[in-house]
Amino acid sequence: MSAVLHTDGLTVQFGGLKACNEISLDVNRGELLGLIGPNGAGKTTFINAITGFVPATGRVLFDDEEVLGWVPHRIAHRGLTRTWQSLELFGDISVRANLEVAATKLTPIKAVRDYFGSSQRVAARVDQTIDALEMHEVLNARPDDLSMGYRKLVGVARALVADSKLVLLDEPAAGLDRSETSWLAEKLRQVIDYGISVLLVDHDMGLVLNVCDRIHVIDFGKTIAIGTPEEIRTDEAVIGAYLGSSGGEEQ
Repeated sequence: MSAVLHTDGLTVQFGGLKACNEISLDVNRGELLGLIGPNGAGKTTFINAITGFVPATGRVLFDDEEVLGWVPHRIAHRGLTRTWQSLELFGDISVRANLEVAATKLTPIKAVRDYFGSSQRVAARVDQTIDALEMHEVLNARPDDLSMGYRKLVGVARALVADSKLVLLDEPAAGLDRSETSWLAEKLRQVIDYGISVLLVDHDMGLVLNVCDRIHVIDFGKTIAIGTPEEIRTDEAVIGAYLGSSGGEEQ
């Protein structure tokens, strides 16, 4: 199975602190990979590095192309998209309008593309995403009027609709109750069925262990384990570093 994302020795250093220390990670095509670790392990920093928001060293191959050093919008246009813990939704317009904004690539030649039918392509991507996540019943609602679970799903949909090949989900289950988390897990598997790979960062171990194909574990910026959920459940290093610690949002 080929990798849609491959990092080799990815390192992010802030002064004397290595927030990510030579992390080598693969996300295979059609895979839902979990990235876990205790608070401060470097998970969000890793996402920020591969999406161009913080400088890093090493290698980042996305779809067999080196993207390390690219600016964020160029990486997103290539098909590597992400969600944010703060959601960043437009609360006062409809769900469909939120998706249409996310699907529109603002480039210098956008006007020309619009003239030759890009608006139809945007509508088609929005409709495909709506079908994939079964969001028809909330299309005309505003995100501010939805449950937290649906608002999280809109955030996922905004990443998907941008013609994505890989979506990085940063704490999508934060703030959800058990039933909402279970519902979200079903939606994440639908994303995989849709043909898009996913890298999932979350503190909800029930979600990660139940929904992921493989799990990559880091602690103090370094990889300590990689394996299936069954292997990670019984890994002594993981139990000591993460499973026995309390959750919470990474700063």
